[in-house]
Amino acid sequence: MAFLGISGMPYSGGSFADARIILAEDTNVFTSMISSKLKELVDVDVEVCRTFEELQMAYERSIEPIRLAISNINLPGAERGEALEYLVDLSIPTIVFTGTFQQKTRDELLAKEVVDYIVKDNVFAVDLLAESVCRFLTNHRHHVLIVDDSPTARALLTSRLKRYNFRVSVAENGAKALELLAEHRDISLMITDYNMPDIDGFELTRRIRATVGSHELRIIGVSSSVDRLLSARFLKAGGNDFILRPFIDEEFYCRVNQNLDTLLQIKSLGKERAVA
Repeated sequence: MAFLGISGMPYSGGSFADARIILAEDTNVFTSMISSKLKELVDVDVEVCRTFEELQMAYERSIEPIRLAISNINLPGAERGEALEYLVDLSIPTIVFTGTFQQKTRDELLAKEVVDYIVKDNVFAVDLLAESVCRFLTNHRHHVLIVDDSPTARALLTSRLKRYNFRVSVAENGAKALELLAEHRDISLMITDYNMPDIDGFELTRRIRATVGSHELRIIGVSSSVDRLLSARFLKAGGNDFILRPFIDEEFYCRVNQNLDTLLQIKSLGKERAVA
């Protein structure tokens, strides 16, 4: 089973029929479209909850864990956002699907550490939602290495990536990063700080690129420096992308997705050529 998403990302790998997904939405058109799309793509029978009471009952009546929730901000019986608060308090990963969106709304959603938010403002909204669900269900296949000498920075990036369901390893310096890369050959993305005491991000990237190409490992450099030349120097050293701190959450996640999409597409082309 494969799905070519809005981004061009090919999703494949079979059924997720065992994944329990809750859809908290009271609009029949959207419940029907979302349920049909996810059944088609990942073979999931979505549990629809049209009221806050139904959402509570869906959680309480089964001991089977909820893998993911898709929720409107407001539901009948929870017109002030109580449904979303309920899901967040239960630590259930949640994608928000809403027609109400402002800067304040965006900030509040990110503060709740939701997985993603999709706005019902265009004809592709359901497709974008389906793509976000597919990414969440498949992100565990990606192993990401974070390299940073700051414990705070490592913790922040780890939290962000685990929220999106990635597998994460961390290294406090370049030497440890090289050790982990040798030990875990399945690492497909490295996010490295530039300014580190033993081996800086440039040198780390150069050493890795001596043996590992971009078709095997994507590298994103990060820095809080105001030096605009850093990005050019990093890319010339063999990096694939560069992001300045402080991050905008949405940009960070998009950059991660785009690099992993590119890697998967390269591998897919390689398999096609091998078969041909």
